[in-house]
Amino acid sequence: MNPIYSSIFIANVEIGTHYYWSIGELTLHGQVLLVSWIVIGILLLFSYLGANNPKHVPESWQNFMEATIEFTKDIAQNQLGKNAYLTWLPFVSTLFLFIFGCNWIGAIIPWKLIKLPEGELAAPTNDINTTVALALLTSVTYFYAGLRKKGLGYFKRYLEPTPILLPINILEDFTKPLSLSFRLFGNVLADELTISVLVLLVPLIIPLPIMALGIFAGSVQALIFSTLAAAYIHEALE
Repeated sequence: MNPIYSSIFIANVEIGTHYYWSIGELTLHGQVLLVSWIVIGILLLFSYLGANNPKHVPESWQNFMEATIEFTKDIAQNQLGKNAYLTWLPFVSTLFLFIFGCNWIGAIIPWKLIKLPEGELAAPTNDINTTVALALLTSVTYFYAGLRKKGLGYFKRYLEPTPILLPINILEDFTKPLSLSFRLFGNVLADELTISVLVLLVPLIIPLPIMALGIFAGSVQALIFSTLAAAYIHEALE
């Protein structure tokens, strides 16, 4: 990787080998982009099937998508309140569904059967660059929410309840994306490494309960990430 670009990468951490794409002097993790595009394609397909030809009494895909949006609506409404949640519902829903899709597609589909020149396909969320990008997007969003509502007066919160806490309040905003990104990355990576080791050591049927637990944990991590994102936005709006 070109040292110039390496020096500006926020998360230049690698676990295992990767399938790289080179665009000019820029190097990208190809396997992460491939699976991310698959997840985005599936979400777009489900959205189209659910929104195409809507009926007063929902059926099949429309019913499924309405139930999904109701779930994410509860996440946003519980954290942001009835008056503010609608503005941020698309962001919270997209965040939840993308992370949920990445975690599930990594746990369910046997990507190891697809051979790449180097590295292997896996959940995009087991790459630290993906989780850091999602965390930074969340940080930009709650800063935008606060500035949009309060203007430059938003920064007064760093002096509350006393100016003595200014360094701690600033540090808190730096630790939020760190905790979000490493929590998601660590849980997804640990689950995939555990399953990989068990598959090598014992017959295939033994790791199945661990795989089921990984699917459940992936769902919980998507819920935690989106809930915390909504909570941070609410905090910025207060």
